[in-house]
Amino acid sequence: MLLAVIAGCEIGFWVLLAAGMATRYLLKLPKAGLVLLAAVPLVDVVMLVASILDIHRGGEPAFKHSLAAIFIGVSVGFGHQTLKWADKWAAHYLGGAPRPVKPPKKGPERARLERAGWYRHLLSYVVGVGIMIGLGLLSGRGYDAALGPAWTWTIVLVIDAIVSFSYSFGGDSDRDEAAREKQSA
Repeated sequence: MLLAVIAGCEIGFWVLLAAGMATRYLLKLPKAGLVLLAAVPLVDVVMLVASILDIHRGGEPAFKHSLAAIFIGVSVGFGHQTLKWADKWAAHYLGGAPRPVKPPKKGPERARLERAGWYRHLLSYVVGVGIMIGLGLLSGRGYDAALGPAWTWTIVLVIDAIVSFSYSFGGDSDRDEAAREKQSA
């Protein structure tokens, strides 16, 4: 049952996001669109409540609880950014706004964006693992089973840190490249 709720919540997230954008830009009802977009986080509340109820009714901490925790963590860490991204593109495609600017491929601004992405990933991790531990403690059976996916997520988080922060210490910046082009001309 919990897996069905998780799937429904993920579908609900994208449906509410699309409905909010369509309402804002196609129907030209920005306040109604904002109401739909404000309802997007309620999907996570439903998922969390369903997980807590499953544990409270005797469910043993399992992968499905960890999956819900991961989805909620990622939503907390990346949800606002996802909404902003979708709004920019919807404004462009549906509202006639200019095309969103692509982020730079390298340089200090790219390094800043990469670090900010990793910090969002870290927030997602802390929230998700916190929920996993909380559900495990709520069950009274311990949190080992619920924390299974956390070990893989830890490895992914470390790899993401190495990649994200490598942009801060990379050799070529936009200024260095421009200087080399000027010298060769």
